Amino acid sequence: MTYRIEALPIEPFKSLFAMSDAELANVGARRWVADQPGRAPCRVSLRDADAGERLILVNHAHLTDPASPYRASGPIFVREAAVEAEPIEGPAPQMLRRRPLSLRVYDRRNMMIEGEVIEGTGLDERLAHWFAQPGVAQVHIHFAPRGCYLARAVRN
Repeated sequence: MTYRIEALPIEPFKSLFAMSDAELANVGARRWVADQPGRAPCRVSLRDADAGERLILVNHAHLTDPASPYRASGPIFVREAAVEAEPIEGPAPQMLRRRPLSLRVYDRRNMMIEGEVIEGTGLDERLAHWFAQPGVAQVHIHFAPRGCYLARAVRN
């Protein structure tokens, strides 16, 4: 493979689980309990929460380059029991393949080259296509209907 899919690291989120609901609200986060499978995709473990699992819903900056007009942040779920996923060189995890996705393709200057909406089942094929292009540095993977960031793929 010419790319790998990366989860978010757990460390920046660990302290959130010890906070009270009021403390979470002060930092713009909320405690959440998954009401059914497949509704709360964890960005650290790259797997969906099971029904009844506890998570934190928090805003996360996923493109922070101050020189890029595409700086971006949005809501993400992190499972309380999350174990950080190792980088994945394929196939893409089920959490990504089971959803409609929006791909945002960036060059080395964090300028968006392209964007497209796909079915998750086609993710591996589309990532292979994009990373065959020499100017592509990374692809951000979002949940298409709500636009929430899910993971990123980077060139190996």
